[in-house]
Amino acid sequence: MICKLLTGNRAAAWGARLARADYIPAFPITPQTEIIETIAHWIDEGRMDSRMTTLESEHSMITSAGAAVTTGVRTFTATSSQGLLYGMEMIYTVAGWRAPFVLVNVSRALSAPLTLEPDHNDVLAARDSGFLQIHCATCQEVLDSVLLAYRLGEDEKVRLPVIVNLDGFYLSFTREPVEIPDDAKVDQFLPPYNPGETRFRAGDPISHGVAVLGGSQYSYFRYETHLASLNALEIFEEASKEFEELFGRSYQPVESYRTEDAEVIFFMMGSFATKAKDAVDRLRSVGRKVGLLQPRLLRPFPVKAIVRALAGKKGIAVIDQNISLGKGGILYTELCSALYSMADKPVIVSFIGGLGGRDITREEFYEMVAVTMKAIETGEAPPPRLLYSKEELIQMKGLQSIARVEQRKGRGKR
Repeated sequence: MICKLLTGNRAAAWGARLARADYIPAFPITPQTEIIETIAHWIDEGRMDSRMTTLESEHSMITSAGAAVTTGVRTFTATSSQGLLYGMEMIYTVAGWRAPFVLVNVSRALSAPLTLEPDHNDVLAARDSGFLQIHCATCQEVLDSVLLAYRLGEDEKVRLPVIVNLDGFYLSFTREPVEIPDDAKVDQFLPPYNPGETRFRAGDPISHGVAVLGGSQYSYFRYETHLASLNALEIFEEASKEFEELFGRSYQPVESYRTEDAEVIFFMMGSFATKAKDAVDRLRSVGRKVGLLQPRLLRPFPVKAIVRALAGKKGIAVIDQNISLGKGGILYTELCSALYSMADKPVIVSFIGGLGGRDITREEFYEMVAVTMKAIETGEAPPPRLLYSKEELIQMKGLQSIARVEQRKGRGKR
């Protein structure tokens, strides 16, 4: 095992290399292009025994990935933001094919307005597609999650594609120390893909339920896919246990940080969870009983593990790096549904922050704890709150004023 300084993108590429991915259909998009460039360089130098094909769009790329897996080859690809949405038709389709490949999504906020900065609305748009989702907070998690994703998706009790998600810019281009495991140990953890009887091959026709007439058959296949997704919870825990034995790193469907005696819990996912850990440590140093609960698996949603972790807690500050327009934070609604039947439920407070890559400051974490503590005292959660400062609002109003002046000037010239 060696340790290197790697960006999140290069960590993802190393995951594909160590997994011995046979086929990489590709289409570039910021900020994931470095993943594909790295793999292409390795293939060109003979350091990675794979075939790469550049397609004309993400729609074709995802179609190609799904088709390749059905022939029995291990497949890897990557995309981001508008690219994920461009291929959304096939995201749903290949999940229905039960085609277990790994797709790394480097999260980037969606247009419009257009931006290159990250939030989670792109990956959460695929929440109900049938793809499993693993969310990463560090570059080490990215590499390890690619390996875990193959074990998870290729298991005969699952057979589903997996999205491994990392935040654009904050993680994709940030260099962190990453331990690269030995090839032999990875081969022990992740044997070659065995498609079994599901493999398409010439001269040996088989039937897949990809086209049906009537709601009865459709209902059967959709629910089978749902049950397969639920099976992934057990398989993930089994794979994680073996991963820890081989590599010394432990991953659970939900990561708890200083939650044992905590009264207030931050609930969030992605790279900003590392900022929450720092806030927890600082708040602990002044006597505040605060902790962090970080869902690593979003689909399937680990409801039982979350309920266990939040039993006896007084308040939850849910931090959503997304917004379901007309409803609010997606993680907030997911958590509320998970805790609906829980006796003595904690007060759940919704915060929406980090949209379009906006930072969440240390002071805002402190403020969220204060707001949640007040909600605990009153027994009533306030309305969902956007993390946005007075200074930002003043700056925004100033820009709007400039725009109005320029608009009037333009009308005057006509």
